[in-house]
Amino acid sequence: MVLWGSLFPMIKIGYNVFHINPTSIPDILMFAALRFTICGALLCLWSGFKKAEFDKPVLKNVLSIILMGLFAIVLHYAFTYIGLAYTDSSKTALLKQLGALIYVCFAFLFIKDEKFKFSKIIGAIIGFVGIVAINMGGGKISFSLGDFLIILASVCTVISSILTRITAQKNSPFWVTGISQLSGGLILLIAALIMGAGLPVFTVKSTLVFIYICMASIGGYTLWAYLMRTVPLSQLFIVKFAEPLFACIFGAVLLGENIFKIQYLIAFILISFGIMLGNKD
Repeated sequence: MVLWGSLFPMIKIGYNVFHINPTSIPDILMFAALRFTICGALLCLWSGFKKAEFDKPVLKNVLSIILMGLFAIVLHYAFTYIGLAYTDSSKTALLKQLGALIYVCFAFLFIKDEKFKFSKIIGAIIGFVGIVAINMGGGKISFSLGDFLIILASVCTVISSILTRITAQKNSPFWVTGISQLSGGLILLIAALIMGAGLPVFTVKSTLVFIYICMASIGGYTLWAYLMRTVPLSQLFIVKFAEPLFACIFGAVLLGENIFKIQYLIAFILISFGIMLGNKD
């Protein structure tokens, strides 16, 4: 969660050091495409060199991981990268926890082993109030285009996490992360090129920022896939709420964002309480 939380402000720093116009969707998609294509290729090479475990039939598993990559990388990060251009990184991290709330409170609708509980519905309502609280300002509620895109990214997180849970059971987390990121990155790369995006210019500073983004991405996703082999998804989603905490801290330190807003504190308390209540044993 430290690694993932740090990525929100680091991506915004990446826009600056690569001189990416935050209103240029093709250039933003190219930035995301390079990140995941390189990360995925490195992980696949490492997995092949280490002869990491891969369950049979191979084709079926590869297709499942590519489907996971479609939601985890292509859709999720297309929405996230574009959304970040229109909203604060700290606010983005909070809004993305809506996915955890959806899973914890409504998993009984699509997961056989999950059971319906009235506390889950109450938790969902409390959490939703928290989401609304983030957007309170001057006595008014406002949702920007960026907020809406981040919420869509959050829904993609739930779908991809369920798919990861299935594919990571018998396959190495290195293969799962590598194939999903490589396939997702290539799709984003093709889309960016079709839209007319150019390759970003690498300098010493921008290269160092890009290396950190790649390393944090590899580390965070590989650890997440590994944990999914043994830890229940609902428990992991509760732990995942530490992500916006670190994102707010890094956003304040690296970008000077004002995180001392009463609506942020209220939202953090309400959403975390909603998730814990929804997962109450």
